[in-house]
Amino acid sequence: MTASETIIEEALDSMRPFLKKDGGDVELISYEGNVVKLKLLGACRTCSISHLTMKAGLEESIKKMLPEVEEVLAVD
Repeated sequence: MTASETIIEEALDSMRPFLKKDGGDVELISYEGNVVKLKLLGACRTCSISHLTMKAGLEESIKKMLPEVEEVLAVD
């Protein structure tokens, strides 16, 4: 795991309690070219507001800790 991926995992860990409270979780799939790919798990996969979780929660948290990240994408 690279230093950047470790920072991303720390950002995700800060959000996991909120996701798990609602029956969900998130997995880091890749970090390449300043683009983070995440997979939403559990209840987060089918939640009607998962796009808000991704942008307002996860992306914001990651960019705060790793400003060079340009985009955070959800993948299946």
